[in-house]
Amino acid sequence: MFCRNCGEQYPTDQAVICVKCGTPKGQGSNFCPNCGKPVNPTSAVCMNCGVALQNAAQYQPKSKMAAGLLGIFLGAFGVHNFYLGYTTKAVIQLVCSIVGIVLSCIFVGIFLTMGMSIWGLIEGIMILVGKIDKDANGTPLQ
Repeated sequence: MFCRNCGEQYPTDQAVICVKCGTPKGQGSNFCPNCGKPVNPTSAVCMNCGVALQNAAQYQPKSKMAAGLLGIFLGAFGVHNFYLGYTTKAVIQLVCSIVGIVLSCIFVGIFLTMGMSIWGLIEGIMILVGKIDKDANGTPLQ
């Protein structure tokens, strides 16, 4: 894999920044991430190897602070997971919270709502301390 900013090859596939130019992995539009050849920044595919280019630069990094605070304050409704792109988990949290609120007259509904709130709070804290450090696309949180 090659740096999209300077064209230098990453030492490993797990590298998160380019050691030559310091650009975060996936950012930049001057070089092909597959073959390292120069490309037109507006091109959709590399003319050398044919790999799609726009998907690599399409995802913008999400804010770690925003995701963490959304998890702490609105986590019961899965807002932080919607923000990070984890839609399946977010829908589960949202549905469970709504069902818990509707059934709050029954003792079970209170536990369901409290459970979703605790789940969101824990995930919010995990985001802020760095245990959850990537969004659903694998882009590191900033």
